[in-house]
Amino acid sequence: MFAIIQSGGRQVKVSPGSVVTVDRFDAQPGQEVTIDRVLFLEKEGGEMLAGAPFVANAKVLGVVDGEERGPKIRIFKKRRRKGFRKTQGHRATYTRVRITGIEI
Repeated sequence: MFAIIQSGGRQVKVSPGSVVTVDRFDAQPGQEVTIDRVLFLEKEGGEMLAGAPFVANAKVLGVVDGEERGPKIRIFKKRRRKGFRKTQGHRATYTRVRITGIEI
């Protein structure tokens, strides 16, 4: 059994017992979360449900494990022959969620 959910503009494949990282949202570690933006769902018997755009009455349940930072992204800008050089960067913060179940 697995589901494909939408979180933060990205699509993530989840199954019970897996740990996924999604874009940061406000939640404390140990807090239970419910994600109802389920795009695709495969049941135990092999039956597949596709949403338009979301599967009705489908939920993914999870527990927040904590937050983590992604890799540092460097942005370098240069204009040739002008002596212009500029470096910027950032690190995105992600929320780690342990999937406990999928409800239909």
